[in-house]
Amino acid sequence: MNDDIVNVRYMINDVAAAVDFYTRHFGFEPGIVSPAFADVTRGNLRLLLSGRASSAGRPMPDGEQPQPGGWNRIHLITADIDAEVARLEGEGVPFRNRIVSGPGGRQVLVTDPSGNLIELFQPAAP
Repeated sequence: MNDDIVNVRYMINDVAAAVDFYTRHFGFEPGIVSPAFADVTRGNLRLLLSGRASSAGRPMPDGEQPQPGGWNRIHLITADIDAEVARLEGEGVPFRNRIVSGPGGRQVLVTDPSGNLIELFQPAAP
């Protein structure tokens, strides 16, 4: 087991679309890819992309079905958020909001094909 790897699971609607999105727009490398599940990695982050047919997509005992979306998100640091937003907008990637600034830096939210969030964050200058 590699303790340096951080695993995050996203419920997704379409495995192939999710793999394409993360590899094409954010530089993730594909790993396991099947109709029900895939994983992609970027540095020490392993993103588990679980479709409805995966074990993570099975209903809970009360019948509730795991769904994509929500407010949890992966957090990717960028040195130039304006350039990254311009690149992604040029590729047709959808944004949830415009860049906002706070005491720690600037951030913007991107939505993947299933509605899951990716936060792009540029830390404030020291």
